[in-house]
Amino acid sequence: MEAELHHHENHIHQDDDLKVRSVSDLQLVIKYFLLESGYQLKSLYRWSKTHVKTILLILLTILIIGFAYRIPGRHQKYLQHAYAKLYWYGRWVFLGILSSIGLGTGLHTFILYLGPHIAKVTLSAYECNSVNFPEPPYPDEIICPSTVSASTVITILTIVSKVRLESFLWGAGTAIGELPPYFMARAARLSGEKLDEEEDDEDSKWHAVKSTIKTLVERVGFLGILACASIPNPLFDFAGFACGHFLVPFWTFFGATLIGKAIIKVHIQMLFVIVAFNEHHFEYFVDKIKLLPYVGKFLYEPFKEFLNEQKTSLHRKQGDRLIEKPQSWLSWVFEHFVMLMVIYFVLTIVKSMANSYQHRLNNQKKQKQT
Repeated sequence: MEAELHHHENHIHQDDDLKVRSVSDLQLVIKYFLLESGYQLKSLYRWSKTHVKTILLILLTILIIGFAYRIPGRHQKYLQHAYAKLYWYGRWVFLGILSSIGLGTGLHTFILYLGPHIAKVTLSAYECNSVNFPEPPYPDEIICPSTVSASTVITILTIVSKVRLESFLWGAGTAIGELPPYFMARAARLSGEKLDEEEDDEDSKWHAVKSTIKTLVERVGFLGILACASIPNPLFDFAGFACGHFLVPFWTFFGATLIGKAIIKVHIQMLFVIVAFNEHHFEYFVDKIKLLPYVGKFLYEPFKEFLNEQKTSLHRKQGDRLIEKPQSWLSWVFEHFVMLMVIYFVLTIVKSMANSYQHRLNNQKKQKQT
């Protein structure tokens, strides 16, 4: 088996990505993934040896906070509150990073997490006629406040102000996730190497689009990066490569990316979800489901029941536990959809790391030949 795998390795074209077509292909992907993991761990170990003081300071800080969190006293409630806030906001930054990291193979966390959160806040705001949800249980759960002013008018801007911070942090996370391509291209340019992405560019069906992005970034600079980052753009990784290749200053690239993704683009996405889940629009959509041929009558009742359950849960008193009901097929489908997306994301990361190891081997072979 080992000899067959080695024979298979020698027959892979140098510029091709690994493709899983047989058991031997799968074994090779797993082997390269493990080897790449070992290489990255060694790189992390080498980095940690040069930053011992920083690592020790971080560990000491975590230990002190951990002990303080466990010791009873008046300070504990403040630490618990701070921990809950840091966890909530840090979660959105992490989800944003997951969305854009991986060179186009990120997890679509806006569709899976941020979008549903904005939709839930939107529906709740119109039902409660308020966005001053009691904390706790918000943000884990939403219930209507006990007193609501009759003069309150819920507008799009009211809802935007409620979800703006979470959206900004998610957008900031997506900007951070765009840094690896920039640093990779910058390091390759400074070392005189050529990136695999550049070598394969001529054979790509996206060549014209990539060239346009690179030209825009090279000639327009900050405004060009801002324009690329401000619209949903699956090819923004190539803007990062272009900025790194042309040695664009870090703060020029990251500043434009942060403004574009965390302020401009995320507000466009917020407004789209808020308008779509406006109380009247959403109920109109649910009512129109039953007009769908064949499947309408099967989809209408679950959606209507889900909407009514959400409205009922908003009006329970603070401290009352939500009555558990059998899981609807709609919730079951969404949960398994999220699970499949996460599994697909993990598999793409494994394949991406295996391809990175193969590209490194190809570069080593080319260097030996020259």
